[in-house]
Amino acid sequence: MTDLINLTLTEMQAGLANGDFSSRELVQAALKRIESSDAKTHAFLHLAKESALKQAEESDRQRKTDKRQPLLGIPIAIKDVLSVESLPCTAGSKILEGYVPPFTATSVKKLIEAGVVIIGKTNTDEFAMGSSTENSAYGVTHNPWDLMRVPGGSSGGSAAAVAARYVPAALGTDTGGSVRQPASLCGVTGLKTTYGRVSRYGLIAFGSSLDTVGAFGRTAEDVAQIFSVMAGRDEKDATSADAPVPQIKFGGDALRGLKIGVPKEYFIGGIQPEVEEKTRAAIAQLKSLGAEIREISLPHTEYALPVYYIIAPAEASANLARFDGVRYGPRADADNLWDVFFKTRGGKFGPEVTRRVMIGTYALSAGYYDAYYGQAQKVRTLIKRDFEAAFGDVDLIAAPTAPETAFKIGEHVNDPLAMYLEDVFTLPANLAGVPGISFNCGFDNNNLPVGLQLIAPHFREDLLLHAAHAYQQVTDWHKRSPKF
Repeated sequence: MTDLINLTLTEMQAGLANGDFSSRELVQAALKRIESSDAKTHAFLHLAKESALKQAEESDRQRKTDKRQPLLGIPIAIKDVLSVESLPCTAGSKILEGYVPPFTATSVKKLIEAGVVIIGKTNTDEFAMGSSTENSAYGVTHNPWDLMRVPGGSSGGSAAAVAARYVPAALGTDTGGSVRQPASLCGVTGLKTTYGRVSRYGLIAFGSSLDTVGAFGRTAEDVAQIFSVMAGRDEKDATSADAPVPQIKFGGDALRGLKIGVPKEYFIGGIQPEVEEKTRAAIAQLKSLGAEIREISLPHTEYALPVYYIIAPAEASANLARFDGVRYGPRADADNLWDVFFKTRGGKFGPEVTRRVMIGTYALSAGYYDAYYGQAQKVRTLIKRDFEAAFGDVDLIAAPTAPETAFKIGEHVNDPLAMYLEDVFTLPANLAGVPGISFNCGFDNNNLPVGLQLIAPHFREDLLLHAAHAYQQVTDWHKRSPKF
Protein backbone atom coordinates (compact mmCIF):
# COMPACT_ATOMS: atom_id res chain seq x y z
CA MET A 1 0.00 0.00 0.00
CA THR A 2 1.04 3.59 -0.64
CA ASP A 3 2.87 5.26 2.26
CA LEU A 4 -0.23 7.09 3.44
CA ILE A 5 1.46 9.67 5.66
CA ASN A 6 3.38 11.08 2.68
CA LEU A 7 0.28 11.81 0.63
CA THR A 8 -0.91 15.38 0.23
CA LEU A 9 -4.50 16.23 1.10
CA THR A 10 -5.38 16.26 -2.60
CA GLU A 11 -3.80 12.84 -3.10
CA MET A 12 -5.70 11.51 -0.09
CA GLN A 13 -8.95 12.72 -1.60
CA ALA A 14 -8.20 10.94 -4.87
CA GLY A 15 -7.23 7.71 -3.11
CA LEU A 16 -10.38 7.71 -1.00
CA ALA A 17 -12.53 8.38 -4.06
CA ASN A 18 -10.88 5.50 -5.93
CA GLY A 19 -11.20 3.13 -2.99
CA ASP A 20 -7.42 2.68 -2.71
CA PHE A 21 -7.68 2.96 1.07
CA SER A 22 -10.20 3.94 3.72
CA SER A 23 -10.42 6.92 6.02
CA ARG A 24 -9.84 4.58 8.95
CA GLU A 25 -6.56 3.48 7.37
CA LEU A 26 -5.55 7.12 6.88
CA VAL A 27 -6.32 7.96 10.49
CA GLN A 28 -4.58 4.85 11.79
CA ALA A 29 -1.48 5.76 9.77
CA ALA A 30 -1.56 9.30 11.15
CA LEU A 31 -1.99 8.12 14.75
CA LYS A 32 0.80 5.58 14.37
CA ARG A 33 3.12 8.25 13.00
CA ILE A 34 2.24 10.68 15.81
CA GLU A 35 2.57 8.07 18.57
CA SER A 36 5.96 6.95 17.30
CA SER A 37 7.46 10.39 16.61
CA ASP A 38 5.73 13.22 18.46
CA ALA A 39 7.76 12.62 21.61
CA LYS A 40 10.57 14.24 19.59
CA THR A 41 8.62 17.17 18.16
CA HIS A 42 5.82 17.77 20.70
CA ALA A 43 3.53 19.17 18.01
CA PHE A 44 0.37 17.96 19.79
CA LEU A 45 -1.10 18.89 23.15
CA HIS A 46 -4.18 16.67 22.91
CA LEU A 47 -4.66 13.59 20.74
CA ALA A 48 -8.28 12.62 20.02
CA LYS A 49 -7.56 9.00 19.18
CA GLU A 50 -10.90 7.36 19.97
CA SER A 51 -13.12 10.08 18.50
CA ALA A 52 -10.91 10.32 15.39
CA LEU A 53 -11.26 6.60 14.70
CA LYS A 54 -15.03 6.85 15.18
CA GLN A 55 -15.20 9.82 12.82
CA ALA A 56 -13.13 7.91 10.27
CA GLU A 57 -15.42 4.88 10.42
CA GLU A 58 -18.45 7.12 10.01
CA SER A 59 -16.76 8.78 7.02
CA ASP A 60 -16.23 5.39 5.39
CA ARG A 61 -19.92 4.55 5.86
CA GLN A 62 -21.00 7.89 4.46
CA ARG A 63 -18.76 7.53 1.43
CA LYS A 64 -20.80 4.57 0.26
CA THR A 65 -23.96 6.66 0.02
CA ASP A 66 -22.98 10.35 0.00
CA LYS A 67 -19.88 11.65 -1.78
CA ARG A 68 -20.75 15.36 -1.74
CA GLN A 69 -18.66 16.31 1.29
CA PRO A 70 -15.41 17.71 -0.18
CA LEU A 71 -13.12 16.75 2.71
CA LEU A 72 -14.81 13.54 3.80
CA GLY A 73 -12.45 11.35 5.81
CA ILE A 74 -9.39 13.66 5.67
CA PRO A 75 -7.48 13.89 8.99
CA ILE A 76 -6.46 17.38 10.13
CA ALA A 77 -5.19 19.06 13.31
CA ILE A 78 -6.44 22.19 15.07
CA LYS A 79 -4.37 24.83 16.87
CA ASP A 80 -5.25 24.83 20.56
CA VAL A 81 -6.72 28.34 20.55
CA LEU A 82 -9.74 27.22 18.49
CA SER A 83 -12.64 25.67 20.39
CA VAL A 84 -13.77 22.16 19.54
CA GLU A 85 -16.65 20.76 21.52
CA SER A 86 -15.58 17.97 23.91
CA LEU A 87 -11.84 18.52 23.30
CA PRO A 88 -9.62 20.43 25.77
CA CYS A 89 -8.74 24.00 24.80
CA THR A 90 -5.89 25.46 26.82
CA ALA A 91 -4.44 28.13 24.51
CA GLY A 92 -1.10 26.81 25.73
CA SER A 93 -1.78 28.29 29.19
CA LYS A 94 -2.09 26.94 32.72
CA ILE A 95 -4.91 29.40 33.32
CA LEU A 96 -7.12 27.30 31.03
CA GLU A 97 -5.87 23.92 32.17
CA GLY A 98 -8.74 21.44 32.13
CA TYR A 99 -11.12 23.70 30.19
CA VAL A 100 -13.34 21.86 27.69
CA PRO A 101 -15.51 24.19 25.59
CA PRO A 102 -19.21 23.34 25.08
CA PHE A 103 -19.18 24.61 21.48
CA THR A 104 -17.09 24.52 18.29
CA ALA A 105 -15.48 27.44 16.47
CA THR A 106 -17.26 28.30 13.25
CA SER A 107 -14.15 27.71 11.12
CA VAL A 108 -13.75 24.22 12.59
CA LYS A 109 -17.48 23.49 12.43
CA LYS A 110 -17.52 24.21 8.70
CA LEU A 111 -14.64 21.79 8.18
CA ILE A 112 -16.37 19.10 10.24
CA GLU A 113 -19.51 19.59 8.14
CA ALA A 114 -17.30 19.12 5.07
CA GLY A 115 -16.21 15.76 6.48
CA VAL A 116 -12.81 16.24 8.10
CA VAL A 117 -11.58 14.04 10.94
CA ILE A 118 -10.10 15.96 13.88
CA ILE A 119 -6.92 14.16 14.98
CA GLY A 120 -6.13 16.50 17.87
CA LYS A 121 -5.09 19.93 19.11
CA THR A 122 -1.63 21.34 18.43
CA ASN A 123 0.79 23.23 20.64
CA THR A 124 0.99 27.01 20.60
CA ASP A 125 2.72 29.88 22.33
CA GLU A 126 0.55 30.83 25.30
CA PHE A 127 -2.52 32.70 24.02
CA ALA A 128 -0.75 32.79 20.63
CA MET A 129 1.82 35.27 21.95
CA GLY A 130 5.17 34.31 20.52
CA SER A 131 7.28 33.57 17.47
CA SER A 132 8.83 30.24 18.46
CA THR A 133 6.31 28.04 20.35
CA GLU A 134 8.67 28.18 23.31
CA ASN A 135 6.12 30.09 25.41
CA SER A 136 3.67 27.21 25.78
CA ALA A 137 3.04 26.25 29.40
CA TYR A 138 3.09 22.62 28.25
CA GLY A 139 6.54 22.45 26.70
CA VAL A 140 8.45 23.51 23.61
CA THR A 141 7.67 22.29 20.10
CA HIS A 142 10.73 21.22 18.07
CA ASN A 143 11.28 21.81 14.37
CA PRO A 144 11.19 18.50 12.44
CA TRP A 145 14.03 19.72 10.20
CA ASP A 146 16.33 20.15 13.22
CA LEU A 147 15.07 19.11 16.64
CA MET A 148 17.38 21.62 18.34
CA ARG A 149 15.60 24.50 16.62
CA VAL A 150 12.21 26.20 16.94
CA PRO A 151 9.35 25.65 14.48
CA GLY A 152 8.33 29.29 14.62
CA GLY A 153 5.20 30.54 16.27
CA SER A 154 2.72 30.94 17.55
CA SER A 155 1.21 28.20 15.36
CA GLY A 156 4.39 26.13 15.59
CA GLY A 157 2.56 22.95 16.59
CA SER A 158 0.37 23.01 13.49
CA ALA A 159 3.28 23.83 11.17
CA ALA A 160 5.42 21.08 12.69
CA ALA A 161 2.54 18.58 12.44
CA VAL A 162 2.27 19.15 8.69
CA ALA A 163 6.05 19.21 8.15
CA ALA A 164 6.49 15.97 10.12
CA ARG A 165 3.80 14.26 8.01
CA TYR A 166 1.48 13.72 10.97
CA VAL A 167 -1.42 15.29 9.08
CA PRO A 168 -1.80 16.73 5.56
CA ALA A 169 -3.29 19.98 6.85
CA ALA A 170 -3.84 21.94 10.05
CA LEU A 171 -5.48 25.14 11.22
CA GLY A 172 -3.51 28.01 12.72
CA THR A 173 -4.08 31.64 13.55
CA ASP A 174 -2.17 34.69 12.35
CA THR A 175 -2.17 37.88 14.45
CA GLY A 176 1.28 39.16 13.48
CA GLY A 177 2.71 36.36 11.35
CA SER A 178 1.78 33.27 13.34
CA VAL A 179 0.85 31.19 10.28
CA ARG A 180 3.32 32.51 7.73
CA GLN A 181 6.45 32.60 9.92
CA PRO A 182 6.17 28.96 11.16
CA ALA A 183 5.23 27.91 7.62
CA SER A 184 8.53 29.42 6.49
CA LEU A 185 10.60 27.83 9.28
CA CYS A 186 8.99 24.42 8.79
CA GLY A 187 8.99 24.41 5.00
CA VAL A 188 5.21 24.12 4.46
CA THR A 189 2.54 26.30 2.86
CA GLY A 190 0.68 28.64 5.21
CA LEU A 191 -2.15 31.03 4.34
CA LYS A 192 -3.07 34.13 6.36
CA THR A 193 -6.57 35.15 5.34
CA THR A 194 -7.95 38.67 4.96
CA TYR A 195 -9.19 40.11 8.25
CA GLY A 196 -12.89 39.20 8.40
CA ARG A 197 -12.68 36.54 5.69
CA VAL A 198 -12.95 33.65 8.19
CA SER A 199 -15.12 33.83 11.31
CA ARG A 200 -13.33 34.39 14.61
CA TYR A 201 -16.22 32.92 16.60
CA GLY A 202 -14.78 30.26 18.88
CA LEU A 203 -11.24 31.62 18.63
CA ILE A 204 -9.69 32.61 21.96
CA ALA A 205 -8.94 36.25 21.24
CA PHE A 206 -5.48 37.82 21.35
CA GLY A 207 -5.79 41.01 19.28
CA SER A 208 -9.35 41.46 18.09
CA SER A 209 -8.51 43.82 15.22
CA LEU A 210 -5.62 41.63 14.08
CA ASP A 211 -6.57 37.96 14.62
CA THR A 212 -7.20 35.81 11.56
CA VAL A 213 -7.77 32.08 11.14
CA GLY A 214 -5.52 30.45 8.55
CA ALA A 215 -4.39 27.06 7.30
CA PHE A 216 -1.29 24.96 6.72
CA GLY A 217 -0.78 22.32 4.07
CA ARG A 218 1.95 20.78 1.99
CA THR A 219 0.80 22.63 -1.13
CA ALA A 220 -1.24 25.64 -2.16
CA GLU A 221 -3.77 23.26 -3.68
CA ASP A 222 -4.30 21.62 -0.30
CA VAL A 223 -4.58 24.94 1.53
CA ALA A 224 -7.07 26.22 -1.05
CA GLN A 225 -9.48 23.43 -0.20
CA ILE A 226 -9.38 24.22 3.52
CA PHE A 227 -9.77 27.95 2.82
CA SER A 228 -12.75 27.54 0.47
CA VAL A 229 -14.65 25.56 3.09
CA MET A 230 -14.04 27.66 6.20
CA ALA A 231 -14.30 31.15 4.67
CA GLY A 232 -17.50 33.20 4.60
CA ARG A 233 -19.86 35.40 6.57
CA ASP A 234 -20.89 34.26 10.06
CA GLU A 235 -23.71 35.92 11.97
CA LYS A 236 -21.93 34.99 15.22
CA ASP A 237 -18.97 37.24 14.33
CA ALA A 238 -19.86 40.87 13.63
CA THR A 239 -16.46 41.46 12.05
CA SER A 240 -16.79 38.69 9.46
CA ALA A 241 -17.20 40.02 5.95
CA ASP A 242 -20.06 39.28 3.60
CA ALA A 243 -17.79 38.75 0.62
CA PRO A 244 -18.11 36.00 -2.03
CA VAL A 245 -15.83 33.04 -1.41
CA PRO A 246 -14.00 31.98 -4.57
CA GLN A 247 -14.05 28.32 -5.57
CA ILE A 248 -10.47 28.08 -6.73
CA LYS A 249 -9.72 26.07 -9.86
CA PHE A 250 -6.09 25.71 -10.84
CA GLY A 251 -4.75 25.64 -14.35
CA GLY A 252 -3.52 27.87 -17.15
CA ASP A 253 -0.84 30.53 -17.02
CA ALA A 254 -1.75 31.97 -13.64
CA LEU A 255 1.26 34.29 -13.56
CA ARG A 256 1.16 35.49 -17.15
CA GLY A 257 0.95 39.30 -17.07
CA LEU A 258 0.66 39.45 -13.29
CA LYS A 259 2.47 42.46 -11.82
CA ILE A 260 4.46 41.59 -8.67
CA GLY A 261 5.99 44.31 -6.53
CA VAL A 262 9.17 43.80 -4.52
CA PRO A 263 9.37 46.30 -1.63
CA LYS A 264 12.85 47.64 -1.05
CA GLU A 265 12.10 47.98 2.68
CA TYR A 266 11.89 44.19 3.04
CA PHE A 267 15.50 43.60 2.04
CA ILE A 268 17.30 45.11 4.98
CA GLY A 269 20.61 44.90 6.78
CA GLY A 270 20.74 41.92 9.10
CA ILE A 271 18.71 39.60 6.92
CA GLN A 272 20.34 36.16 6.59
CA PRO A 273 22.20 36.15 3.23
CA GLU A 274 20.79 32.77 2.18
CA VAL A 275 17.25 34.01 2.89
CA GLU A 276 17.74 36.95 0.54
CA GLU A 277 19.42 34.73 -2.05
CA LYS A 278 16.63 32.12 -2.09
CA THR A 279 13.90 34.74 -2.00
CA ARG A 280 15.31 36.64 -4.96
CA ALA A 281 15.78 33.37 -6.86
CA ALA A 282 12.12 32.52 -6.25
CA ILE A 283 11.05 35.95 -7.48
CA ALA A 284 13.14 35.36 -10.61
CA GLN A 285 11.31 32.04 -11.04
CA LEU A 286 7.97 33.86 -10.86
CA LYS A 287 9.26 36.21 -13.58
CA SER A 288 10.20 33.24 -15.77
CA LEU A 289 6.60 32.05 -15.47
CA GLY A 290 5.31 35.29 -16.98
CA ALA A 291 5.06 37.71 -14.05
CA GLU A 292 6.26 41.28 -14.37
CA ILE A 293 8.53 42.25 -11.47
CA ARG A 294 8.63 45.83 -10.22
CA GLU A 295 10.46 47.45 -7.33
CA ILE A 296 8.04 49.28 -5.04
CA SER A 297 8.16 51.14 -1.75
CA LEU A 298 6.14 50.67 1.43
CA PRO A 299 7.62 53.69 3.20
CA HIS A 300 6.08 53.23 6.66
CA THR A 301 7.28 49.63 7.05
CA GLU A 302 9.89 50.64 9.65
CA TYR A 303 7.10 51.68 12.01
CA ALA A 304 5.15 48.42 11.78
CA LEU A 305 7.00 46.68 14.61
CA PRO A 306 6.55 49.40 17.26
CA VAL A 307 2.97 50.05 16.13
CA TYR A 308 2.10 46.37 16.41
CA TYR A 309 3.67 46.06 19.85
CA ILE A 310 1.45 48.86 21.13
CA ILE A 311 -1.83 47.83 19.48
CA ALA A 312 -1.59 44.05 19.97
CA PRO A 313 -0.68 44.16 23.69
CA ALA A 314 -3.37 46.79 24.29
CA GLU A 315 -6.01 44.53 22.78
CA ALA A 316 -4.55 41.52 24.60
CA SER A 317 -4.77 43.31 27.93
CA ALA A 318 -8.49 43.90 27.36
CA ASN A 319 -9.21 40.41 26.00
CA LEU A 320 -7.35 38.55 28.73
CA ALA A 321 -9.10 40.41 31.53
CA ARG A 322 -11.80 37.71 31.41
CA PHE A 323 -9.37 35.03 32.61
CA ASP A 324 -9.66 35.54 36.34
CA GLY A 325 -10.17 32.08 37.82
CA VAL A 326 -13.94 32.51 38.12
CA ARG A 327 -15.38 31.19 34.86
CA TYR A 328 -12.58 29.18 33.25
CA GLY A 329 -9.78 26.93 34.39
CA PRO A 330 -8.23 26.49 37.85
CA ARG A 331 -8.68 29.01 40.65
CA ALA A 332 -6.17 30.02 43.32
CA ASP A 333 -7.28 29.81 46.95
CA ALA A 334 -7.56 33.16 48.73
CA ASP A 335 -9.53 34.88 51.50
CA ASN A 336 -11.17 37.49 49.28
CA LEU A 337 -12.18 38.02 45.66
CA TRP A 338 -9.36 40.43 44.75
CA ASP A 339 -6.73 38.02 46.00
CA VAL A 340 -8.34 35.24 43.94
CA PHE A 341 -7.85 37.43 40.86
CA PHE A 342 -4.29 38.42 41.75
CA LYS A 343 -3.09 34.95 42.70
CA THR A 344 -4.79 33.19 39.78
CA ARG A 345 -3.55 35.58 37.11
CA GLY A 346 -0.17 36.09 38.76
CA GLY A 347 0.46 32.37 39.11
CA LYS A 348 -1.09 31.01 35.93
CA PHE A 349 -0.06 33.47 33.20
CA GLY A 350 3.41 32.88 31.77
CA PRO A 351 6.11 35.57 31.50
CA GLU A 352 5.45 36.57 27.87
CA VAL A 353 1.72 36.96 28.41
CA THR A 354 2.39 38.92 31.59
CA ARG A 355 4.82 41.18 29.72
CA ARG A 356 2.34 41.95 26.97
CA VAL A 357 -0.59 42.52 29.32
CA MET A 358 1.52 45.00 31.29
CA ILE A 359 2.64 46.80 28.12
CA GLY A 360 -0.92 46.94 26.84
CA THR A 361 -2.37 48.15 30.13
CA TYR A 362 0.24 50.90 30.28
CA ALA A 363 -0.49 51.98 26.69
CA LEU A 364 -4.21 52.24 27.49
CA SER A 365 -3.83 53.97 30.84
CA ALA A 366 -4.98 57.51 31.56
CA GLY A 367 -2.40 60.01 30.44
CA TYR A 368 -0.74 57.64 27.97
CA TYR A 369 -3.62 56.51 25.74
CA ASP A 370 -3.30 59.39 23.26
CA ALA A 371 0.51 59.34 23.29
CA TYR A 372 0.81 55.62 22.59
CA TYR A 373 -2.34 53.78 21.50
CA GLY A 374 -3.88 56.78 19.75
CA GLN A 375 -0.69 57.57 17.84
CA ALA A 376 -0.15 53.91 16.94
CA GLN A 377 -3.58 53.76 15.35
CA LYS A 378 -2.77 56.81 13.22
CA VAL A 379 0.46 55.23 11.97
CA ARG A 380 -1.41 51.99 11.34
CA THR A 381 -3.59 53.94 8.92
CA LEU A 382 -0.47 55.13 7.10
CA ILE A 383 0.77 51.54 6.80
CA LYS A 384 -2.59 50.47 5.39
CA ARG A 385 -2.46 53.34 2.87
CA ASP A 386 1.01 52.18 1.77
CA PHE A 387 -0.50 48.86 0.74
CA GLU A 388 -3.48 50.51 -0.96
CA ALA A 389 -1.14 52.70 -3.00
CA ALA A 390 1.08 49.75 -3.91
CA PHE A 391 -1.86 47.65 -5.05
CA GLY A 392 -2.80 50.47 -7.37
CA ASP A 393 0.32 49.57 -9.36
CA VAL A 394 0.85 45.84 -8.74
CA ASP A 395 -1.28 42.74 -8.23
CA LEU A 396 0.87 41.03 -5.60
CA ILE A 397 3.80 41.84 -3.34
CA ALA A 398 6.70 39.39 -2.91
CA ALA A 399 9.15 39.43 0.00
CA PRO A 400 10.93 37.17 2.49
CA THR A 401 8.62 35.68 5.09
CA ALA A 402 11.17 35.83 7.93
CA PRO A 403 14.60 37.45 8.22
CA GLU A 404 16.27 34.14 9.05
CA THR A 405 15.70 30.41 9.03
CA ALA A 406 14.83 28.45 12.18
CA PHE A 407 16.91 29.60 15.14
CA LYS A 408 18.05 27.44 18.03
CA ILE A 409 15.75 26.75 20.96
CA GLY A 410 16.58 29.23 23.73
CA GLU A 411 18.49 31.59 21.45
CA HIS A 412 16.06 34.52 21.85
CA VAL A 413 14.43 33.63 25.15
CA ASN A 414 16.20 36.38 27.10
CA ASP A 415 15.98 38.96 24.31
CA PRO A 416 12.33 39.88 23.61
CA LEU A 417 13.27 42.43 20.95
CA ALA A 418 15.22 39.84 18.94
CA MET A 419 12.19 37.55 19.19
CA TYR A 420 9.81 40.30 18.08
CA LEU A 421 12.04 41.06 15.08
CA GLU A 422 11.35 37.55 13.75
CA ASP A 423 7.96 38.90 12.62
CA VAL A 424 9.26 42.14 11.10
CA PHE A 425 8.20 41.10 7.56
CA THR A 426 4.82 39.64 8.49
CA LEU A 427 3.41 42.27 10.88
CA PRO A 428 2.55 44.89 8.23
CA ALA A 429 -0.01 42.65 6.50
CA ASN A 430 -1.87 42.16 9.79
CA LEU A 431 -1.93 45.90 10.49
CA ALA A 432 -3.36 46.46 6.99
CA GLY A 433 -5.73 43.48 7.19
CA VAL A 434 -4.57 42.03 3.86
CA PRO A 435 -3.99 38.33 3.09
CA GLY A 436 -0.61 36.65 2.71
CA ILE A 437 0.88 33.26 2.01
CA SER A 438 4.25 31.65 2.70
CA PHE A 439 5.69 28.64 0.91
CA ASN A 440 9.05 26.93 0.70
CA CYS A 441 11.47 28.38 -1.86
CA GLY A 442 14.66 26.55 -0.93
CA PHE A 443 17.03 25.67 1.89
CA ASP A 444 19.98 27.32 3.59
CA ASN A 445 23.41 25.76 4.17
CA ASN A 446 22.08 23.94 7.25
CA ASN A 447 19.27 22.34 5.23
CA LEU A 448 16.68 24.58 6.89
CA PRO A 449 13.71 25.82 4.84
CA VAL A 450 13.40 29.36 3.50
CA GLY A 451 9.96 30.85 2.89
CA LEU A 452 8.76 33.25 0.19
CA GLN A 453 5.88 35.50 1.23
CA LEU A 454 3.27 36.83 -1.18
CA ILE A 455 0.79 39.52 -0.12
CA ALA A 456 -2.42 40.41 -1.96
CA PRO A 457 -5.16 43.05 -1.78
CA HIS A 458 -8.11 42.43 0.53
CA PHE A 459 -10.10 39.28 -0.30
CA ARG A 460 -7.73 38.18 -3.08
CA GLU A 461 -6.63 34.91 -1.53
CA ASP A 462 -7.30 33.41 -4.96
CA LEU A 463 -4.38 35.37 -6.43
CA LEU A 464 -2.07 34.15 -3.67
CA LEU A 465 -3.05 30.52 -4.09
CA HIS A 466 -2.83 30.59 -7.88
CA ALA A 467 0.63 32.17 -7.76
CA ALA A 468 1.92 29.75 -5.13
CA HIS A 469 0.49 26.79 -7.04
CA ALA A 470 2.15 27.94 -10.28
CA TYR A 471 5.50 28.16 -8.50
CA GLN A 472 5.06 24.73 -6.91
CA GLN A 473 4.27 23.17 -10.30
CA VAL A 474 7.78 23.93 -11.54
CA THR A 475 9.74 23.40 -8.32
CA ASP A 476 10.03 20.51 -5.88
CA TRP A 477 10.87 22.22 -2.59
CA HIS A 478 7.44 21.39 -1.18
CA LYS A 479 8.00 17.68 -1.84
CA ARG A 480 10.98 17.40 0.46
CA SER A 481 10.44 16.06 3.96
CA PRO A 482 12.54 16.14 7.14
CA LYS A 483 14.26 13.05 8.48
CA PHE A 484 14.20 12.82 12.24
